[in-house]
Order: sequence, then C-alpha cells, then structure tokens
Amino acid sequence: MGEKEFGIDHERLKQYAHDIKAVVDKKIEVAVVIGGGNIFRGIGNGAEDAIDRVQGDYMGMLATVINSMALQSALEKMGVSTRLLSAIKMEQICEPYIKRRAVRHLEKGRVVIFGAGTGNPYFTTDTAASLRAIEIEADVILKGTRVDGIYSADPELHKDAVKYDTISFEEVYAKGLKIMDMTAFTLCNENKVPLIVFDMNKPGNLLNVLEGKRVGTLVEF
Repeated sequence: MGEKEFGIDHERLKQYAHDIKAVVDKKIEVAVVIGGGNIFRGIGNGAEDAIDRVQGDYMGMLATVINSMALQSALEKMGVSTRLLSAIKMEQICEPYIKRRAVRHLEKGRVVIFGAGTGNPYFTTDTAASLRAIEIEADVILKGTRVDGIYSADPELHKDAVKYDTISFEEVYAKGLKIMDMTAFTLCNENKVPLIVFDMNKPGNLLNVLEGKRVGTLVEF
C-alpha cells in the first residue's frame, strides 16, 4: 500500500522486488507470503456486519493472490525467476500448492510466492507463513513490518517503548506481546523455527538481516 490509502504502491513494490533480488543474488533460497490488507480487510473493520466471516476470509485470500501476482511481475521484470503457488486452485494464473514442487522450485533458485493463505477460513496469513515455513523446512521466518523490531509496547503509540534485540518465545508469551497471530506464533515455537521481526520498508534491510547485522528482533528458544 505504501503511501496510498489502498491498492498497490508501485514504488514500494519495486523496492520489495529489488530487496528480494539482492538476497537471491547471494544464492539464498527465498519463499514469500504476502497479506492482502491493502486490498481487502475483513474481520475487525466493519466488514463482518455485511459479509459472512467465511466469505470475507476467502475474499482476503484472493486479495493475497493479487498482491502475489504483482510481486511476481515486479521480480520477473528484474530478471528473477519466480513461481506463484496458490492454496486455492487457479490454474490460469498460478500453480496449485504442492510441498515437493515448492521445494524443487527453491532448489532451482526460483523465488517461491505462496498465495491464498492456507486455503482455509479462520486462519491468517501469519499462520500461512508459519505453516509453509515448517513444510519446506525453512531456516528462519522473516516478518517484515513497519517497525524495526519487537518493543515492550506499540512504538507508534508509546514513545517510551523499549526495543528488544533478542527475546525468547517464552518471554513473548509471558509479556503478552502481540507479534503475530498466536496460532502462527505457537506453530513456530513448537516446530523450532526462529523468527526475526524487522522493518521491511527500509531499503536493503532484508539483506542486512540475512547477513547477520543487528537489524530487527530475533525470537529464539
């Protein structure tokens, strides 16, 4: 969404594609899960008054596919080979999600984009990211946000919020910090997948994270 009120900000899209390309050029395997809130937001935004929850969730999944197609196009314009795999079958525009196919694409150096969430209502894209990461045996989940890590409180609302460089899963539970959907967070914890939260809107940050620089917050065991 970038600086827009809704839709796709093409400058932001190009920045994301450029940052992903920089990582791919280092021979790092990359899989991406994108939300769809810039196109449609369901629960918690008044939509539930007019739209059934299940229907709204499917609408949100379709929104993620639109964003995934946009990212795929931006990456391919930069010469990055990609594959879009969807949890909902849409043969004309993307492949159906099959774990072995996703892993094979990664092995061949292609960026894999997972669209349509988990394909099920009542689950967030956070959960989709955690689930896919576990399935493809990812080394780490990188959660790109608007803030540069995890704080003791929302830094956009509380100026005295303290940033954590590292924090354990147990501490997050104990402090009641809202990092991501709790189902997604618990999946990471139970399957021992570390999580790094960082500011995706700062150009070059993605590569900085993967080069081990002190960027964002590491959630470890």
